[in-house]
Amino acid sequence: QVQLVESGGGLVQPGGSLRLSCAASGSIFSINAMGWYRQAPGKQRELVARITSRSSTNYADSVKGRFTISRDNAKNTVYLQMNSLQPEDTAVYYCNFRNYRDYTYTRWDDYWGQGTQVTVSS
Repeated sequence: QVQLVESGGGLVQPGGSLRLSCAASGSIFSINAMGWYRQAPGKQRELVARITSRSSTNYADSVKGRFTISRDNAKNTVYLQMNSLQPEDTAVYYCNFRNYRDYTYTRWDDYWGQGTQVTVSS
C-alpha cells in the first residue's frame, strides 16, 4: 500500500499561481510514476501531468507551457507548479501514485490522494 498526503489547493484569481504538493509513503517500487489528475463538476477525471521515476514527463495539452511537474525522489514528493491559472482550471486535483510491477510498464497498481480543491475566480 502507498499513502498519499496532498497540500496546496485554494482560491486564486485568474492569472495567478498555485503549487500543489503530494508526499508518498509506504510500499514504493523502484519503477513508478507520480502525477496529478483533475475532475471538474460534471466532467470525467483527466490526467494533468505525470512524471516517472526516471523523470520522464507528460502533460495534458491544455496545461502545456503553464504547469510544471517535478519530483524530489529523496522525499518521495511530487509538485505541480501551476501558473497563468484560468477559470477552466477549476477542479478537484487528485494525486496519483503508480507502482509498475516490471520494466514492461504494462502492469501497475494505482493509489490516489483524497483530492484538493483548486478554484480560479475573480
